[in-house]
Amino acid sequence: MNAGFLVLTVLLRLSIDVKALQVIGGNVTVVQGRTAVLPCKLTPTEELISQISWQRKTRGKPNKDNFFTILPKSGPLYINGYDGRFKFIGSVDDRNGSLQLDNVRLLDEGVYSCIFTLFPSGNYKTEIPLNILVPPVTSVKYYTPFLGIEEVSLAICTAAGSKPPADVKWLTGNLTQNLKTTTNSTEHTDGTVTTVSTLFGIPNKEINHHPVTCVVTSPALSEADVLPLTLQVHFSPNEVKINERPKHSFECLTEANPTANITWSRSGHWPLSGVKSVGPILTLLTISSDLNGLYYCEAANIYGRKYGQLYVHVTSGACTACWVLFGLLLVFIACGLAAFFYIKKHRRSTSNPPEDQSSATPLRAKRKEEEEEEEGI
Repeated sequence: MNAGFLVLTVLLRLSIDVKALQVIGGNVTVVQGRTAVLPCKLTPTEELISQISWQRKTRGKPNKDNFFTILPKSGPLYINGYDGRFKFIGSVDDRNGSLQLDNVRLLDEGVYSCIFTLFPSGNYKTEIPLNILVPPVTSVKYYTPFLGIEEVSLAICTAAGSKPPADVKWLTGNLTQNLKTTTNSTEHTDGTVTTVSTLFGIPNKEINHHPVTCVVTSPALSEADVLPLTLQVHFSPNEVKINERPKHSFECLTEANPTANITWSRSGHWPLSGVKSVGPILTLLTISSDLNGLYYCEAANIYGRKYGQLYVHVTSGACTACWVLFGLLLVFIACGLAAFFYIKKHRRSTSNPPEDQSSATPLRAKRKEEEEEEEGI
């Protein structure tokens, strides 16, 4: 009676211990190329651990296979081929069978099983799903449409081979009303997705050289990937303008994309030493009548060309110093004449004082009386 009760008590206690035993794992997510830790730990027990085994069923190994075993005395063993990326980082004494996997690949994604074999109760296992994140390969390119009135593709932003699919957006600033986008995704056999976003708009001068930005976000990226670019609209040179600059120079200006090449020329022969042209700038090095003539400014790119004209006419080749001396001479002459007339006038006024009416001669008085009588008649 007592012996039977003892056996029943032992079996009941063993059953309770077995039910309490479990292997704790977890879900693991890691970015491709980094290191993953596959956790595996057995709850406390008095039973002996015979071995810890690992199995896997992954993209690269679609059929479940044993690939790693840890024995209490022998230590870790590779099964069915060596793969040095797997390392045992646990401890049998601590009931810890965790593995470390370096340089994780997309083919490593799948389910890993960690199995503890105990004596005398048997096997206990847990499954650890390993999820691999793949960062996208991002790129952006722009087109160069010619000036027009119909909507065309302006730029494309691509996030290739991402897992999960990346989010692609355009930042267009104040051109929101002028531009629109379309986004398409393509899934590949390895589970990655390529997302392509296209920017559309009418190719006009308003959007030419306007900055836009493609922003790519993904759980596989530590931060958003920002890809700036400048929109390009091509057109032939517009009206050519020639502006005067300091120091007898002139600049040929026009608007074009690609930038126009500027070339100066002249009807007839080119003054070898009197004129210099560097790009859009024409400089008159000397001021002489040899420079007289019609100069042409040509602005050209692959789409067309426009011309501007500059007529140069120099009336005299006299030097500036000569003109200055001549001006000073005129000033001196004017000052001399003014002084002469002033002195002459002053002398005349001093030599002829005003006459007193009381001292007039009888003849002058008589003539005056006769003039008064005639006026009375």
